Amino acid sequence: MGSPISIETLAKDGQFSAYCAKPAGAAKAAIIVIQEIFGVNPGIRKKCDDWAAAGYLAIAPDLFWRIKPGVELDADVPEDFQAALALMGQMDQTLAIADIEASIHEARALIGGGKVGCVGYCLGGRLAFMTAARTDVNASVGYYGVGIDGLLGEKHAIAHPVLLHVPKADHFVSPEAQAAMHAGLDDHPKVTIYDYDGLDHGFAAEMGQRRDAAGAALADSRTAAFFAEHLE
Repeated sequence: MGSPISIETLAKDGQFSAYCAKPAGAAKAAIIVIQEIFGVNPGIRKKCDDWAAAGYLAIAPDLFWRIKPGVELDADVPEDFQAALALMGQMDQTLAIADIEASIHEARALIGGGKVGCVGYCLGGRLAFMTAARTDVNASVGYYGVGIDGLLGEKHAIAHPVLLHVPKADHFVSPEAQAAMHAGLDDHPKVTIYDYDGLDHGFAAEMGQRRDAAGAALADSRTAAFFAEHLE
């Protein structure tokens, strides 16, 4: 359903690729789909296609382009998993937010100035929280974001609604980190956190061994309702 597009950086010093899926008719709004550490792989492209089928313009920028363009890795392949961790370690997250912001500008232009949301997974869940604090995105969703407890100093800058999906058995986010997220964000007027008992990191992946179909369906239904309320 989708196809590659090129987006110019905010600094006007380069271009990067993104997967863009367009709805059949006029877009209700746009959604930036923020990749996991595995790149813009088939699972991320499917998420874009699904949002397009629901009436949104969906764009997934390649956030590893400065390190290695066109990364597509499989979470279930140990060598790919290690390669993904190495790429994450090399990423400049401040530049990644700038690329997400450039993608927001591109999305707004493509839909004629409407609202733009973002949804991210894993690394993308963390970046979605940072995007909420550092850009004018209209609504943000983060699935199993890692290290959000270390970003709570930015919560004062969140001006638009944020939804966070937190699997309680996430082996990358300790119970202490989850408790810190709740302590820091439960009273924030713009932030909603949903916990998922017994679910682990990656439960909403579109394909592969990490997916939990029931958990993914519940979280995705909440995300769809959230975007319908805040973007349409």
